[in-house]
Amino acid sequence: MATRSSKLGAQNGINRMTAIESKNSINQPIEIVFKFLADFNNHERLMPPNISDWKSTADEASFSIQQMAKLALKMQSRTAHDTIIMVPAEKPPFDLTLSWKLRAITPITTEATFTITADLNMMMKMVAAGPLKKLTDFQTTKLQEELER
Repeated sequence: MATRSSKLGAQNGINRMTAIESKNSINQPIEIVFKFLADFNNHERLMPPNISDWKSTADEASFSIQQMAKLALKMQSRTAHDTIIMVPAEKPPFDLTLSWKLRAITPITTEATFTITADLNMMMKMVAAGPLKKLTDFQTTKLQEELER
């Protein structure tokens, strides 16, 4: 788990942005990995079992996290064969950004890094950091499983 500082956080001595990431190598060309991740309809296949009520289009998704909250996400940007950035479509309990960064290792192998950046105070960090890390690990593993079938 890494923590990134911002000018505002550095100025007031408080840094709440937390970046949690996981990466995995997928035996598929970068074009195939990007095409899969660029469509929210495919993301349901990357979700853990505690996610329900999934609804999606190519650009937006909403779902429930068992016994916690409902969340709606939208695609903020897609940079072909490089980056996909997703943000909340509605006001979440805390600011967060989800991003996939892709890098071609070989013509047929892609490194995929999934990062969740969240504005967490110390108490929220203690509660949420573990589940968010499990989510990033789960999704990168599921991505590999889905695309290497």
